[in-house]
Amino acid sequence: MYEKDGEKYFVVDSHMHFWDASRENWVQGREEYAKGWIDCFYGYHQLGPPETHWDYEHYLKVSPEDLMKDVFEDGHVDKAIFQSTYLKYWYRDGFNTTEQNGSMLEGNPDKFIVNGRFDPRDGEAGLKQLEEDARRWNLKGVKVYTAEWHENGSRGWKLSDKESYRFLEKCRELGIKNVHAHKGPTIWPLNKDAFAVDDIDQAATDFRDLNFIVEHSGIPRIDDFAYIAVQEPNVYAGCSVVLGALMHARPKFFARVMGELLFWVGEDRMTFGSDYNIWTPKWQIEQFVDWQMPDDEAFADYPRLTTATKKKILGLNAAKLYDIEVPAECQLPTTAGETLQPGQELVEDIAGAQA
Repeated sequence: MYEKDGEKYFVVDSHMHFWDASRENWVQGREEYAKGWIDCFYGYHQLGPPETHWDYEHYLKVSPEDLMKDVFEDGHVDKAIFQSTYLKYWYRDGFNTTEQNGSMLEGNPDKFIVNGRFDPRDGEAGLKQLEEDARRWNLKGVKVYTAEWHENGSRGWKLSDKESYRFLEKCRELGIKNVHAHKGPTIWPLNKDAFAVDDIDQAATDFRDLNFIVEHSGIPRIDDFAYIAVQEPNVYAGCSVVLGALMHARPKFFARVMGELLFWVGEDRMTFGSDYNIWTPKWQIEQFVDWQMPDDEAFADYPRLTTATKKKILGLNAAKLYDIEVPAECQLPTTAGETLQPGQELVEDIAGAQA
């Protein structure tokens, strides 16, 4: 929990990792990809405040003790949601698997939620694995990585693909309501176009009982994403990377991105994620609580953030998606969704026109 100026913020870090990028985990013959991937992450790491930077060796693989200290002891986080990124094409045991994350959950059941994953190119074996993971970890969410390379030679897939729909239908059957999709900056050697947001539009329309949390809010396609999200009430803006990469290093661009998200998507459908351990949560939470939209004519038509806005983004919205109990002192007088939010008038106008 974070407290500032008498206000208490319940923090849900809805996008974090526990990765293994150590040299011992690099697939023989594909070391350039494994190194290139983590080097790209390390470049993003430099976009945080200089005093938060780690040395490269520490960055390759943190210990469980490091994670607990960085996220909970120092980082103000109350509940953390693990998201997986397998990358077994160049990481032998996977970069960040459900099993790795589950090892942390087993020792700290009150601190973590583990999300699963799926890749439609895995076919029947993938469906079976999703069922097993759902039973083992009581899954409420999955993470999908549409640009991941596959052993069959494919370098990407779409949520709107026929095979993907089989997995979304399986999620529905298993009671998995939250689909987190990486739709943000590319990481070498993946293809940027494989992270395009277009497939979210169709999938969200066809699976209206599922929530699609678009991680990284579609950056650098913020406008495309915003115009999709305003029409699809089950689409959310995951703000990992938005804060970590932009708030310190690109403050004016950060203000524009936040302004577009607040106007089109609205404060009830935005979630915080530190993207640990690309960055640690402490500085992101503290700076965001202090942050205000610039008092400048260029930003005059964007909504202003209130304390309630920040509480929703930092934890209350994700808590609602995952049925996380929020302490009474951190709740708002009214629940999210009862009041008219920025951009909601446009949503209702579009819905009326479509009807």
